[in-house]
Amino acid sequence: MDTAQIDESGKGCLFFGNAHVLNLTAVPGQHSVFLLETEIVLDRPGQLAPKPGQFYELRSAKSAVTFGRPISVYHAAVESQADGRRAVRLRFLILKKGNGTGELCSMQPGENLVLLGPLGNTWLRPNGTKNAAIQLEPFGTQGKPEVCIVGGGIGVAPVAYLAASLAPQSYDFFASFKTGSYGLDNVQARELVVTTDDGSVGIHGMLPKALTEQKIRDAGYKVIFACGPSPMLAYVQNVADRCGVACYLSLEHRMLCGMGACLGCTIFTKDGNRRVCKDGPVFDAALITFPKPDAPHNVQPEPASPKEPNLGVDIAGLHFQNPVFAASGTFGYGQNYRGVFDVEQLGAICSKGITLEPRAGNPGERIVEVPAGNINSIGLENPGVPHFIAHELPQMLALQKTVAIVNLAGGDLDSYVQGAALLEKTAAPMIELNISCPNVKAGGMAWGILPDAAKNCVAAVRSATTKPLMVKLSPNAPDIRAVAMACVEAGADALSLINTVQAMAIDIEKAKPFFENVRAGWCGPAIKPLALRLVYDVVEEMNRLPPQKRIPVVGLGGICTWQDAVEFIMAGASAIEVGTATFFNPTAMLSIIKGLATFMRTHGYATIQDLCGIAQTA
Repeated sequence: MDTAQIDESGKGCLFFGNAHVLNLTAVPGQHSVFLLETEIVLDRPGQLAPKPGQFYELRSAKSAVTFGRPISVYHAAVESQADGRRAVRLRFLILKKGNGTGELCSMQPGENLVLLGPLGNTWLRPNGTKNAAIQLEPFGTQGKPEVCIVGGGIGVAPVAYLAASLAPQSYDFFASFKTGSYGLDNVQARELVVTTDDGSVGIHGMLPKALTEQKIRDAGYKVIFACGPSPMLAYVQNVADRCGVACYLSLEHRMLCGMGACLGCTIFTKDGNRRVCKDGPVFDAALITFPKPDAPHNVQPEPASPKEPNLGVDIAGLHFQNPVFAASGTFGYGQNYRGVFDVEQLGAICSKGITLEPRAGNPGERIVEVPAGNINSIGLENPGVPHFIAHELPQMLALQKTVAIVNLAGGDLDSYVQGAALLEKTAAPMIELNISCPNVKAGGMAWGILPDAAKNCVAAVRSATTKPLMVKLSPNAPDIRAVAMACVEAGADALSLINTVQAMAIDIEKAKPFFENVRAGWCGPAIKPLALRLVYDVVEEMNRLPPQKRIPVVGLGGICTWQDAVEFIMAGASAIEVGTATFFNPTAMLSIIKGLATFMRTHGYATIQDLCGIAQTA
């Protein structure tokens, strides 16, 4: 059921509600462009139908994404009904690019869309009048069109809707694509010119092959309307300016509200800050300053190579076949997922947190799902170090290709030291020292909050073992940089971060905290931006040390995809750990390994070291 909202100008009501997908078809010849058709009913006199240039925010009603995606109207037809209401048949061209558009392009007829709109301004008149439908004479004084319309790629949609609103033969239309052509069904131009990068349709080349300064002067255009990728728009802006021709551009930007309230899509113009969603998306080209291309990376990738990249990494004297590790507490001791995939494809497996004495864990409820993650209060349930050494460690060591890392936790300093001393006598390759668990009452996170406490704990364990020691840090520390440097000074060989974020939940029926310990650990995709920032911060601080004193950083926290892994490695992580993602996608780590290799091969990165830390600005 739709609801009406008054738009900011007070001139009408917007549509917000559900609508059924009527049709969804792949555009012929395009592997990632889809045509979606739906219909909304306007049952209030003031409700607005879309005008050329406007857009709707769309998302699937069953979406896993939070926000709608701004999609320009490609075509709209309004039909009055016998009961006085108006039905608006809407068509959208959608480029499948990310999660939100991917969901839209995978919908089936009959499924529900959530729509908000129409949003944004319309194409402007040549005299600059805003928010009014274009009104141009069909022909100029010499009997030829004075209007030039330009569309590039998916940007053809809003200009095709503009073209359909004009008299046939009253404009020329230039369309530029990588391959093939689409979105031109309603274009009735006097001259239709198509360019393609691969020469599959029309002129072989990009837009400058067809729309030149000389062409604009010879045609006598008085105004140019354009939408497409930024490099194309920058070219159109430049050539129109040289010819003294009015020019209007429809811009694209990431958005949240779409209503002009959040200021998230603000761009800087020559007339000050402007919101793409409300002051645009159509702007006078003279106001726009396109950013210069990004400066080259400090490490330049080589051209794509058919050779497979080397994913191997070396940390604290140990070699790992790839940088993807199973995080502690999410993979047992390596045995749980052996029936799903070959776990020896992983770089390492971090054991469940082990304490000196057996622990039964926390009583009561232990997990609650929250948006994009979970809060858990497991409480380090484990069989104790002696039992682990006798039973679980041999299973981990039996893996020939995957490094076994023992996650050691403790309640007091003595238990840490005794646990490390027992592990010292085993063949365990590495210890991950857990000083950051947030859901136990004794010990745990307390050791990782303050630099002095962390230093004392790491130094004590260091004196009890010669094994490589990786210290797991807490995001709850007031100054994680200081804690990290204290661990380096105390003898850590590597750092891993972050552990879970301290959080809580309330049982509203019982009016009491959900967990008996009240506070618990929050993890999952939602914490990834925080984890990424903290990894970046620690690496940034590490880089201030002399090279011989620096130690590797392993990043974790909300990593679910190979793109996430690339971000962490570019931030400076030598390797990454994957946890919660395995719960909803047991083969997530395999997908990350494969995707990481593909990314490196196609972008010319030969080794993980070529990627590591290249996003650091210092």
